[in-house]
Amino acid sequence: MNRFAFGLFAALFSFISPLLSLAQVNNVPKLIWKVNRIDIGTVLEEQGLQEAEFEFTHTQDSLFFIQDVWLECGCTTVEYTKDTLQVGESGKIKVSFDPTSAAGFFSKLIVVKGNLSGISDSLFLEGISVPYPSDIRRAYPVVQGPLGFRLRKVNMGDVFDNEPKIKYVEFFNQGDDLLDKGALRSETPPYLQISQVQQFVRPQERGLLMIRYDGKLRNDLGFFEDVIPVRWENVEGLEINLEIIADLFEYFPPIQKSDLNEVPQLFIAQKEIDLREISSKTVIRRTVTLTNQGRQTLEIRKIQGNCECLKIEAPKDKLEPGESMELSLIFDPVGRKGIDQRNIYIFSNDPVNPVQLIVLKSRIE
Repeated sequence: MNRFAFGLFAALFSFISPLLSLAQVNNVPKLIWKVNRIDIGTVLEEQGLQEAEFEFTHTQDSLFFIQDVWLECGCTTVEYTKDTLQVGESGKIKVSFDPTSAAGFFSKLIVVKGNLSGISDSLFLEGISVPYPSDIRRAYPVVQGPLGFRLRKVNMGDVFDNEPKIKYVEFFNQGDDLLDKGALRSETPPYLQISQVQQFVRPQERGLLMIRYDGKLRNDLGFFEDVIPVRWENVEGLEINLEIIADLFEYFPPIQKSDLNEVPQLFIAQKEIDLREISSKTVIRRTVTLTNQGRQTLEIRKIQGNCECLKIEAPKDKLEPGESMELSLIFDPVGRKGIDQRNIYIFSNDPVNPVQLIVLKSRIE
């Protein structure tokens, strides 16, 4: 090889070599996890160890095995696949959690270290741990028949229409009968489901009811309350009423900052109206201007007040870009006295502010 050819080859090699190194860095073998976060829900302390399994698939050509698994605390133990895996083969990591180590919400970190460069994945085990109270009957003061509950109402909180909301409700069986999961019956509308978590809840034991609320099936917006009869067919005369409250909202996915001016935008000219001192014998009328400052049609999904004493009238439910309308508020304070506040909630398809509030304040003489 002459000097010119050798020099050309050396120059090409020096140019290509970094690219090859970069390609090797980017082609890091990795694992594909079925999920990397598992929520085991609400767990009673006396239920003992809780287990969850994380599954993964090895996707690269190199042979792989788990070198080590690091746990955040001694409250979790782990078992994992120790075989060497070929491309396309799967493995599992089984995590056991001791609920006596936590009170309330917990999120435990599990770090998986593999034999290949770049394999250090983080997994999370989450849930709510409920300790056993020192005074069991005092902890569950709301009594229905032989069952004690912490609160009179079950608050589901915010429920969005993109996925069902699940909540666990504790109860204490202070009666003499065993409660069979298969014997539970509830008269629920399609958007609600109620089930017993444990197969059996014995006398003088705690149990959990799982409530599943589907906002999409409810197909409405705002505050709602349901009273659901629940009974166990294996226990004669045992029937309770669960009062379930929820705030229903429409879900809007995040939008790009560059698109903020393109979407519907609800602007309310006056969000707080102070009527000052008024007479309980006088009906009050006010108007509020609503404007669509966006570039797409604004749809008013719903307007909800928090009192039958308040009447709300809207001339239309759609506003084109730049269009305005007057919202009429009619407040009848008859039978009321003292400081008063009425709330008006406006639900729209404004993805940035889908729910806005107008407050009507007064002092009724």
